[in-house]
Order: sequence, then C-alpha cells, then structure tokens
Amino acid sequence: MTKLNSVSALLLTALLFAVSNISAQQTVKIPDIPGYKTLKCDFHLHTVFSDGSVWPNLRVNEAVRDGLDVIAMTDHIDYEGFPELIARDYNKPYEIALQAVKDKGLIVINGGEISPRVSPYHNNAIFLKDVNKLPIDYMQETKKKFVMKENIRKEELMAPFLEAQSQGAFVFYNHPGYSWWDKKDTAIFTQFHRELFDKGILRGVEVVNGRYNIIAHRMAEKYNLTMLGNSDAHGDIFYTYRNSHRPMTLVFAKEKSEAAVKEALINRRTAVYTDDNIIARLPEADALFKASLNISKESRDRNGEPIWIVSITNESSVPYRIRIRSEHNIENYPLGQLVLEPNQPRQVIIKELWNHPEQVKLQVDVFNIAISPDNHLETSIIINK
Repeated sequence: MTKLNSVSALLLTALLFAVSNISAQQTVKIPDIPGYKTLKCDFHLHTVFSDGSVWPNLRVNEAVRDGLDVIAMTDHIDYEGFPELIARDYNKPYEIALQAVKDKGLIVINGGEISPRVSPYHNNAIFLKDVNKLPIDYMQETKKKFVMKENIRKEELMAPFLEAQSQGAFVFYNHPGYSWWDKKDTAIFTQFHRELFDKGILRGVEVVNGRYNIIAHRMAEKYNLTMLGNSDAHGDIFYTYRNSHRPMTLVFAKEKSEAAVKEALINRRTAVYTDDNIIARLPEADALFKASLNISKESRDRNGEPIWIVSITNESSVPYRIRIRSEHNIENYPLGQLVLEPNQPRQVIIKELWNHPEQVKLQVDVFNIAISPDNHLETSIIINK
C-alpha cells in the first residue's frame, strides 16, 4: 500500500468513527455557580500524532457529543506512532481540531505531554503557542519506539518545562504513582517536582485520570495544586464510557473563553466529575451543590399538626447521596438518608412544628462530594417560613 493510500485509509477510518459516534449525543447538566460559568473540560487527549489511534477531528466530535465546552490536544512530544505516514508536527492535532470545531461552540487548546520515564515523569503543558519548540534532547529514538538517552542530564529534562513556562503554559502532573509506563520510584513527588513547583511551573495534578487517584488528591491538598480530572483517551472514547460519562474537569470561569479558562485554572477554581462523584475544594463544592437544587416549601395543617412540605429538585446530572438532619423531626427517611436523583422532585416533610418557627435549618451531608481525601461535604440549607 502506498503512503498516500495508507493516509487515505487512516482518514476514512477516523471519519467513520466520527459519524457513528456523533449521533449518540449525551447531555451532562452541571449548573453555573454564583459569579462563574461552569465549563466541562477534558485536558488530556491523544491522537495518531503520538500513541493514539484516532484522528484529531474525532476528538472534537466526541467532545461535542459528550457536551463538553473545552478540550486540550496533548499528544506526547517524545513519541511518534506513525512516522512513515505522519510527519512530526505537534501543533497539527490542534490545527486539525480547530478546523473541525467550526460553529460547534467548543474551545480547543493547544498542548503537549512531556513524558520521560524518569522524574518528573508525565506532565501536560497546555496553552502552548508552539508545541514543536519544546526540546526533547533526553530522547534517543521517538519513531515507533520510546528510547531515552543514556546518562540524561537534568538540564535536558528541565528544558521542555522552561520552554513551556516561557510560552505561558499551564503545567500539571499526570497520573502520579502509575507505574505501567514510568520506572518505579518510592518518591512520587520528587525533588524535581519540588523544583518545578518552586519555579512556578508545576501548578496542577490529575486527581482523576480515567479513575480516581487518592495519591494525587493528597498531593493537591498538600501543595495547593489545581485539581484536574481527564480521560487520557487514546482510542475511541465512546466504548469506554458507554454506560457512564467521561471524567471531566469542571472549570468555574468568568466567561467562556480560553483566557478565562486559564485564569480559573491558575486560581484553582475547579472540580472533578467522575462516575457519580464530585471532587472539589469546599467553596466550589458547596456552591455547586446548592446551585444544583431548586427548593420550594408549602405549609400545611395536618389534622391540627403544623407541617412543612419541602420539595427538593436536583437540576444537575449528579445523583447526590445525602443525609438530612434537623432539630425538628423529618418523616419517611431512616437516618435522614435519601438520593436526589436528577430531575426527580423529592418531598421532605418536617413535622410537629408546634413553635411555628420563622425558619428551619437543615444540616446536609453530601456523601458523594469529596472536599478532601477523607471528608465529604457538610453544609446547611435554610428553609424560611
């Protein structure tokens, strides 16, 4: 098969994937929070330009289907999967994706994954102006194999990060502790990471890379790093998450723009949505939960007994597992536990209100919102008379 025919076959395969998957659009509803727009993002995606198996336009179609607002193209800068077919150009995935976006309302960000098998391991740099300028002098061979040089100098490993910094990139640590690719090391946050952190280069960490990583969550908490949740997709993402939704970073931005996304990431205004769980710091966690709820109240006299019927509708796609407590008695829910399924009103009856209070305070535990590796969200809701 000629090179031209091989490229044509690759393009046709990518197009067929795109057409077959775009029809099954999913809607993930996450509300805005006061003062900010909530943008659904995936900042870790691969294509045939490194070790992925899909064309960049499919990444756009998948993102539109999944209701995302932002994606970053982040192919490995130190590996070429199809060198006989595709010339080395790590800006090209971004350029192709940008052409595919058209009027689809999706923001595409240019980026790359710096991925040596020694510390500092794999890190994404996004908001790059020219990915090809990131040096990979630590590599010996990148074409269909990953071979690093012997006796790599620290300066060679540091060089791509310094270039990323000079381009104004946002850098985050990918899947810390995972060892199927990287050499094992007893130190997950190494001296090299500490130096990147001290230089203001390393700003975030993937708390979710396909799955939850408690090591990364503790790292984010210890070093006050921005928390991200990404798919790290290499193949067609539809099959992997056919019964759920892809992991995503929720970015609380001042507006829907690339600049606003970057500002929010730098200031750590993020949450992670994975499976049926939200991972966030307390301010964002509390705001997101409360923004999800539509609450109304009706006062009644039930055979002489004053009661309040509180209707709670969860208008997000996250089924919140909660426990409600109050100084007043609540009917029907043993231990006050219930699940607020999306768009299904639940009635909470507060009974025996003999003192006719001006307001009732409900203490709420939200078990599937983690505000730290060891603690769920505890908040309160005030119901007024």
